[in-house]
Amino acid sequence: MPSLKELRARIAGVKSQRKITSAMKMVAASKLRRFQKHAEASRPYAAAMRRMLAELATATAGQGDLPVLLEGGKGSTHLVVLLTSDFGLAGGFNANLVRATRQLVSRLEAQGETVRVLPVGRKGGEAMARIYPAKLVDRITGTGGREVQFQAAADLGERVTDLLMSGKVDRVTVVYNRFVNAMTQIPTEEALVPLKLAENDNKTEYSAQYEFEPSEAELLAQLLPRNIQVQFFAALLESAAGEQGARMTAMDNATRNAGKAIDELSQRYNRTRQSNITKELIEIISGAEAV
Repeated sequence: MPSLKELRARIAGVKSQRKITSAMKMVAASKLRRFQKHAEASRPYAAAMRRMLAELATATAGQGDLPVLLEGGKGSTHLVVLLTSDFGLAGGFNANLVRATRQLVSRLEAQGETVRVLPVGRKGGEAMARIYPAKLVDRITGTGGREVQFQAAADLGERVTDLLMSGKVDRVTVVYNRFVNAMTQIPTEEALVPLKLAENDNKTEYSAQYEFEPSEAELLAQLLPRNIQVQFFAALLESAAGEQGARMTAMDNATRNAGKAIDELSQRYNRTRQSNITKELIEIISGAEAV
């Protein structure tokens, strides 16, 4: 049985941990409000970008070979871009993404594709270096829990575009956590190349209804690289909001558990103290009777 000194030390340690987790919860909650606002604001823009390119792609159908950034390359190399956080203490945020990535890689390899992996975020980089060292293209540091700047998405988009244009990869899928609320983040696979229409889109709606200036091909050449950057930016914003939501929830649970642990330890401390006092009283009474 632990001594009173040991129990006091454990209670003090858990109280210190509770202060830390409570502070981290408040910081995450403060960041979540801003990050959620940015993620929600990016969704209409990213969706409109996809619709516009779908219209352009449909208008150029039958006019020759489509750009690589639109229909992908002729080979079978598939690049999986994994967006994780740089830090832990966020519940299953990163573990769920790693699990989803492993399932995607297994599925693609079963289809005969060669898979390359580009992790963005320290946690994802560590996991992929351990699981798929031979498949790594590179390891990119994330935003470190700070607000996502478009330049980070632009740099990532340029890196992926160069890989596509050089023929090193033929298709691209990004894996990230889509933010729903503070308690729910959904691991999501989104195909960036080749560009796919939404299931409820009707390609016939886009035929011969628009006149483009400059030409469709010129517009595609300008917009396709931009679209990749925009889609990465939206995914990074979703991931950033999801990370703060997951961390807030995890720290709230940790704070609650610390409170329960303190109550249990306090009860043990009081029982042990009472037991020691009773034992001392019995010894005093027994000694007095012996005299």
